[in-house]
Amino acid sequence: MTTMRRVVVYPGRIAVEQAGIPVPGPDEALVRTLAAGVCGSDLHAARGRHPFVALPYRPGHEVVGVIEATGSAVTGSTPGERVIVAPYLPCWTCKMCASGRENLCENLRFFGCGYPQGGMADAFTLAADRLYPVPDDLDDHSAALIEPLSTPVHAVRLAGEVTSRSVAVLGAGTIGLFTVAVLRAHGAGKIVSTDPNARKRERAAALGADATIDARTPDVAGQVRRARGGSADIVFDCVAVQSSMDQAIAIADKGGTVVVVGVPAGEVTVPLPIVQDHQIRIQGSATYLSEDYGESVDLLRRGAVKTADFVTATRPLAQVAEAFELASSGSHVKVLVTVGER
Repeated sequence: MTTMRRVVVYPGRIAVEQAGIPVPGPDEALVRTLAAGVCGSDLHAARGRHPFVALPYRPGHEVVGVIEATGSAVTGSTPGERVIVAPYLPCWTCKMCASGRENLCENLRFFGCGYPQGGMADAFTLAADRLYPVPDDLDDHSAALIEPLSTPVHAVRLAGEVTSRSVAVLGAGTIGLFTVAVLRAHGAGKIVSTDPNARKRERAAALGADATIDARTPDVAGQVRRARGGSADIVFDCVAVQSSMDQAIAIADKGGTVVVVGVPAGEVTVPLPIVQDHQIRIQGSATYLSEDYGESVDLLRRGAVKTADFVTATRPLAQVAEAFELASSGSHVKVLVTVGER
């Protein structure tokens, strides 16, 4: 076969199109996709609300697949090996890359987000050094969670020591729920989760949140403070809109830290006099690094994060538009698009 299917997201529609099977360059591998997750950033991009992804685009960065072929200069990767994708594509020469912060590369590109290829396809090519082997004891669905789980793993690491500290997590979507699970695995103290969706709040409680609060309730900050007996040491804003940032600042209050995990769809203001006077640290968290992948694998392998708690629906590639709809419904945590599962 010389052609394959690939997904392209256009304004107002999601299409499955025919395309030629790409040929790997000298440093690349050809990967046959097994499964790809629908990310919140995919949903934002499909609605034209992602600040860095323009339509049309080829989605799929939460990907697990099998290497089909490798370029002439590739070493260490072999056909038949099951891999996941590290979708951030650094230049490896800029100041950030040279300092070990390649997730902040000054020339960063991102596979499946404005890149010429994405993982929601029968196959794709990518630099072999952006592929990580999957342990045999993780199934395909678990492997597809490694990449999205790495985002809250990175955010928790940036927050500093969380053991026994009081924490609030704003938003109980996929990333917010992952954050609750990671915090519980790290031995955080009392965790309060907020979300307007009752079902999501129930999931947060099941994953280890000690209290949950409706984010639409007046005086959310006051309720969080009462639920945990004072201000939070650390607040993870997994929503990143004006209302959640206002709440995060109020919940953290004096000496607290606010970690921005969600991708803002637009500009958000902060009450700078309060930030300065209350000595609040605002910490951005951008994607992850290789060590975060390693911790994500460990959390999944030892059951600290259970795949069944997060993968709540699957759809084949031909039904990708329905997969996006399910992911947008608020009734699911992680929806996977299956392509060629073993």
